[in-house]
Amino acid sequence: MSEPKLPRPTDSELGILRVLWERGPSTVRDVHEALNKGEEGTGYTTVLKLMQIMTEKGLVERDESQRAHVYKARATQQKTQRQLVTDLLDRAFGGSPAQLAMQALSTKKASAEELAELRKLLDTLEGEETP
Repeated sequence: MSEPKLPRPTDSELGILRVLWERGPSTVRDVHEALNKGEEGTGYTTVLKLMQIMTEKGLVERDESQRAHVYKARATQQKTQRQLVTDLLDRAFGGSPAQLAMQALSTKKASAEELAELRKLLDTLEGEETP
């Protein structure tokens, strides 16, 4: 049986998830500091409230065993990205991965390393299709 699909995170929630994926389980203070990196930005109470909402939505899990609650992402970065891309693929590109890839590559220049990874992926996919 497949795992239930998590709700689509907002831009603010994705920012918090990126911190949790990079740092691992973290307190609200840790996330707040990482988001602001010494600059005045999102307030502590705003980050706290967002993380409470994310807990209710099932995007993060909260460990309440210590005084400072520790949060961790419920899904991996790869799983979340895959879910977001699948949603975008269906909604904006009629399910066509080729259209999505062509738009992505025409919008922003890929590095030589990224292009090499794409070629390798395409070669692998082509190899899977031939008998």
